[in-house]
Amino acid sequence: VIDPSSLTKFRKLRLPDEGLLDMLVGKSVEIAIEHNILKDPTIILDATHTRACFNKKSPKEFLQEKSKNVRKAVYRVDESMQGKFPDKPLSNDLQEELEYCRQIISTVESSKSIEVPAVKERLNVLKEVVEDYEENMIQSDDPDARTGFKSQDTSFFGYKSHLAMTNEERIITAAVITSGEKNDGKYLRELVDKTRNAGVNVDTIIADTAYSERENIRFTNEHKMELVSKLHPLVTNGSRKNDEFEFNKDAGTYMCKAGHLAIQKKYDGCTKHNKNPRYRYFFDVERCKVCPLKEGCYKEGAKTKSYYVTVKSTEHTEQEAFQETERFKELSKSRYKIEAKNSELKNRHGYKKANYSGLFGMQIQAATTIFAVNLKRILRLKNQKES
Repeated sequence: VIDPSSLTKFRKLRLPDEGLLDMLVGKSVEIAIEHNILKDPTIILDATHTRACFNKKSPKEFLQEKSKNVRKAVYRVDESMQGKFPDKPLSNDLQEELEYCRQIISTVESSKSIEVPAVKERLNVLKEVVEDYEENMIQSDDPDARTGFKSQDTSFFGYKSHLAMTNEERIITAAVITSGEKNDGKYLRELVDKTRNAGVNVDTIIADTAYSERENIRFTNEHKMELVSKLHPLVTNGSRKNDEFEFNKDAGTYMCKAGHLAIQKKYDGCTKHNKNPRYRYFFDVERCKVCPLKEGCYKEGAKTKSYYVTVKSTEHTEQEAFQETERFKELSKSRYKIEAKNSELKNRHGYKKANYSGLFGMQIQAATTIFAVNLKRILRLKNQKES
């Protein structure tokens, strides 16, 4: 019998080259086409979240865990070190915990225990955490999971699954798995391309406001597709190029490239300059001062950090007219179907929580779950057709 660890390593090395997610989703769509089930050229797009299998930790909790691992490794080698470590901080202050970790590092480096590989490995981990503490990021044993937002006051820690599903048959035709902080609207083109590659013709796309940004409207117009996505006055970034700020439609505010949400919004009518009205979003300057990505974004010494957004963009005139038509309103009523599909994935197939850590593990879970859900739907439609 092959050793389990060797077998696991073999599978992990081989599977990434197979493109398992696209392969299984594409195979299920192929089966549906073979049985003459897929006929509707309309797809619905949406993203659903999955919680990570590990809980998120604050920087202080993460520091405490790594310093504890160092102490335990030292005690196994030299029990006499128990009385030589500094006293643990009793407050919740991050700076005190950081100073305590530095003292732990200094104490271990001055002892003979540093020569033991097990101690040295844990000490190096603690050093890296101390060096990175200024980022003030949520830490976890899952290296790929990130914090995303369902609303301005509600967040989750995990992953997002961006899905495309046919309107009438309700079969998932494409999927993209990302970390939790990614913007939904950025994956419209990839989902449409994957759906087409799977053999499904697309002429209409139904989605929420996150997908109505300017680039998506241009893409659908170029390919002669209808985009049934209601405009949001704060979705677009106006005429800015290479912008690092994105609108988080769940939180209802803007987010910088470091993942920080704006803390305040102010309306500017711009009546004096005969310009379109705009919103000014303010960010927390104290965060900006210690942000590792502040170069080119935050000016040293500035008392405020803000971001302007035009309320209405001229590029959306045609889309605005389209969303007032009866056809748009009628098609919009079908968007609930993908919400029901998300509920089926989560409540019946355990998609609420990731079974493994890492993005690769999440992709495997998504591939097998979507494949199973599609096959169930195909069998049901096939039985209905025969009866």
